Amino acid sequence: MAAARPSGSWSGALCRLLLLTLAILIFASDACKNVTLHVPSKLDAEKLVGRVNLKECFTAANLIHSSDPDFQILEDGSVYTTNTIRLSSEKRSFTILLSNTENQEKKKIFVFLEHQTKVLKKRHTKEKVLRRAKRRWAPIPCSMLENSLGPFPLFLQQVQSDTAQNYTIYYSIRGPGVDQEPRNLFYVERDTGNLYCTRPVDREQYESFEIIAFATTPDGYTPELPLPLIIKIEDENDNYPIFTEETYTFTIFENCRVGTTVGQVCATDKDEPDTMHTRLKYSIIGQVPPSPTLFSMHPTTGVITTTSSQLDRELIDKYQLKIKVQDMDGQYFGLQTTSTCIINIDDVNDHLPTFTRTSYVTSVEENTVDVEILRVTVEDKDLVNTANWRANYTILKGNENGNFKIVTDAKTNEGVLCVVKPLNYEEKQQVILQIGVVNEAPFSREASSRSAMSTATVTVNVKDLDEGPECNPPIQTVRMKENAEVGTTSNGYKAYDPEARSSSGIRYKKLTDPTGWVTVDENTGSIKVFRSLDREAETIKNGIYNITVLASDQEGRTCTGTLGIILQDVNDNGPFIPKKTVIICKPTMSSAEIVAVDPDEPIHGPPFDFSLESSTSEVQRMWRLKEINDTAARLSYQNDPPFGSYVVPITVRDRLGMSSVTSLDVTLCDCITENDCTHHADPRIGGGGVQLGKWAILAILLGIALLFCILFTLVCGASGTSKQPKVIPDDLAQQNLIVSNTEAPGDDKVYSANGFTTQTVGASAQGVCGTVGSGIKNGGQETIEMVKGGHQTSESCQGAGHHHTLDSCRGGHTEVDNCRYTYSEWHSFTQPRLGEKVYLCNQDENHKHAQDYVLTYNYEGRGSVAGSVGCCSERQEEDGLEFLDNLEPKFRTLAEACMKR
Repeated sequence: MAAARPSGSWSGALCRLLLLTLAILIFASDACKNVTLHVPSKLDAEKLVGRVNLKECFTAANLIHSSDPDFQILEDGSVYTTNTIRLSSEKRSFTILLSNTENQEKKKIFVFLEHQTKVLKKRHTKEKVLRRAKRRWAPIPCSMLENSLGPFPLFLQQVQSDTAQNYTIYYSIRGPGVDQEPRNLFYVERDTGNLYCTRPVDREQYESFEIIAFATTPDGYTPELPLPLIIKIEDENDNYPIFTEETYTFTIFENCRVGTTVGQVCATDKDEPDTMHTRLKYSIIGQVPPSPTLFSMHPTTGVITTTSSQLDRELIDKYQLKIKVQDMDGQYFGLQTTSTCIINIDDVNDHLPTFTRTSYVTSVEENTVDVEILRVTVEDKDLVNTANWRANYTILKGNENGNFKIVTDAKTNEGVLCVVKPLNYEEKQQVILQIGVVNEAPFSREASSRSAMSTATVTVNVKDLDEGPECNPPIQTVRMKENAEVGTTSNGYKAYDPEARSSSGIRYKKLTDPTGWVTVDENTGSIKVFRSLDREAETIKNGIYNITVLASDQEGRTCTGTLGIILQDVNDNGPFIPKKTVIICKPTMSSAEIVAVDPDEPIHGPPFDFSLESSTSEVQRMWRLKEINDTAARLSYQNDPPFGSYVVPITVRDRLGMSSVTSLDVTLCDCITENDCTHHADPRIGGGGVQLGKWAILAILLGIALLFCILFTLVCGASGTSKQPKVIPDDLAQQNLIVSNTEAPGDDKVYSANGFTTQTVGASAQGVCGTVGSGIKNGGQETIEMVKGGHQTSESCQGAGHHHTLDSCRGGHTEVDNCRYTYSEWHSFTQPRLGEKVYLCNQDENHKHAQDYVLTYNYEGRGSVAGSVGCCSERQEEDGLEFLDNLEPKFRTLAEACMKR
């Protein structure tokens, strides 16, 4: 029996085990899925146990319940403990109930919790079975909980190769957490392939590890490829959400509408994104002052808005909110942080300025100006020293004459009433003003709710003063005819005493009288003509003659007024022609326009009648007048009078017959414009006088100085030339090319190409030694003058309308006394030489004209400094042509032509 007892005991235990297994199978048959979570023996409260994928069973569940009150299931499947739990050696399980209230559908998930020590024992017992089982060498999903409590080393997973059935396999790993930072975090057992973690890991520092597993034989053979393993660190809610600012400050206007955005707060959480650990919820947990509650916060976005439109800065200008942010979507076990939010209420113009009094009384003396007479004050509850508080005052009524103005004192905000135009007691003893006040900023509320302007009444009493005589109006006028007889009297300036309202007792004195035409009576102020009045005088403007009068009373108080004497026009002036000099350019015009004026009034003026004074018949024969309009006529000549100056008397009459004679100096000139005309002597009246201006005198002086310089140069040149043995040089071509812009034709002279004889017209001809000649015509005579020298230039001088000048002052040596020759001597010297040159020009090797054959050139105004460049030059061969090397580029083509043979 003793032996039977153990047998019966073993049979009973086996039966109980089978019944338990059967019960579990029956109970689990209704479950959607079974989940086993490996946990330590002790679980603290509000700790993450694991995560269950709820969507695999029920995607539309809106109610999630746990059958065990020690565990709580969140929407994402996270399993948390609600109390501290200690696991026994047996398994512990509970059920997750999923349901949908709309379609009444329900699902169940069974969760089994196993102690990690049992798991290790079971896995060690299964090692032999696993070695015999075939497993693929492939990545194995692996994860571990952040900040795990161990025990360490913590088993994570087993790596095994199928080749272990045939070989002895050694397992090893490399990568981050093994031989890279953080080192020695993971290791694998060489023989079993079990992967362990040696210490807790922070997910915020390392989200995952990717290590490489190797399977090798003892002799180094690698039957498998390296296997990448990813170890994911499961997040734990170990980080508090943090606001981005310690204190938030916002500003909002008072009286804003409900729902106005005040500002937005923001917080961050380092836990894993898109999980319950980082799902934040914002809320307001306190307000100072506590009531009324005026703000709300959106739980997801953190936007603060107003819940009331009763924000009044004048009551409370600042609110302080205590705000909170909590993760786990705001559930009670979520981590939370608080911060402070200060909301300042900004001012708007919702209060009108109001006068502290509705009426004011003040006084001012008459004739006083630029004085302050009153200050008014207002009350305004808006923010001080802003546009909502500063006042703008205005005068609404009673200031039609502009005597007053009101301004704002920038420091006190008071209204300052001033007198800007003097008051007159005799005209008005009291002035009643209505003043109003508004702010610089417009009123924010509806105008219909209350009046937009506060008003007050100001009574200004005017004090009487004895101010003496008054000159009012300051300018008075009287009318008098011009040319009135001396002694004629007229009313004068009148001043009056405002107190007595009369002019008695006032004395008058003349202060200014530009021409002394009138006198002023001391007692009455009347005026008397002292000299004849002339309306057309230069001192008269617009026909009014002004004098200044001083009025004084017995106490010596004075005032000053102006008396304007309006001079009535009398036809005492005949029309005349102001422009007395007329120039008619005979080649281009046959007449000239003359204009007459009349200093009298238009009623005594045009239309004018123009006529030639008939004193002489010669004027009537040579000139003719034709009226153009009321004030102008055209003077034209007839019978082709010669050039010269003429005196033409012209009579001009106004509409009333008043006339005057104007003698015009008319010049008939051979010109194009009037400025080109020069005065010549009239053969009929003798030589005309010529007036020289300052520039003409200066030009004459400069010409005289230039002549002295030329004379001095000639004297110096003659002294140098006398030392040379040759009087006439063999070649005068030592000259330079010059710029010539004179395209005028040559002089009217006849030259013989063979003999180079010059035909002169006149009685005498005389030459000067040299090679360049020019004829000077004067009165039908021509003089040929040759000047000896190496450098000569033809310049022009004036003579009887034709300009020919020989300027011999350019370089070379010039003799004044010994270098003059007669024409016959010059002809005998040049004739054989020029003939020989002309003959050679036609005798080239082909018996054709040479390239530099004598051609006809126009005279261009001045000679060439370079002399001759043709075959007629007296230069032998090419001597002395070195100057051609230094010519400007535009003359090089000409120089090359001269170099050809």
